[in-house]
Amino acid sequence: MKFPPRDNRWPRRPPHSAARFRGWLTDRGSLTGRIQARCPAFSVKVVFQGLRRINRDESFLRPDGIGRLALVREVYLLCRRTPVVFAHSVIDPRALRGAWRRLARLGSRPLGAALFADPRVRRYPLRQKKLSRHHELYRQACAALRAQPAHLWARRSLFVLHKSPILVTEVFLPGIVKLAP
Repeated sequence: MKFPPRDNRWPRRPPHSAARFRGWLTDRGSLTGRIQARCPAFSVKVVFQGLRRINRDESFLRPDGIGRLALVREVYLLCRRTPVVFAHSVIDPRALRGAWRRLARLGSRPLGAALFADPRVRRYPLRQKKLSRHHELYRQACAALRAQPAHLWARRSLFVLHKSPILVTEVFLPGIVKLAP
């Protein structure tokens, strides 16, 4: 396997149509930290953590087969109990015995805080995509929304520690625009 794995399905730059979300889509800092700075009542709600098949556009992580299982963690980042981001993370379960073993016990703590606290973690370039109603992550992200928007903007990035990658995808929900500077 070529390292790091190449993500060719999501573009590196958001199109002009993403103007309202551009700042969120392109900021390379901690999304959790940025939300916490704008929200006095921040929390994380874990909706799933366990083994699951990876999504079709995540198959570059596991070239040995799309049907392979990975550890998937899905959370909502909340501002005053309003979901503003749906975060979906994928990691090879074998890495939990190695480089990423502390991630198995995160509970309701934000993953971003753990990733940005470790100077050994390398982050690869952000990628952005407009998710339609047909995308798996769109459907999962909308589960906590009263009304489903026509589309959602998302970004993802690969984080690597000791050649063990973790793919973090953040889907921006309509409530995020109220937190913009």
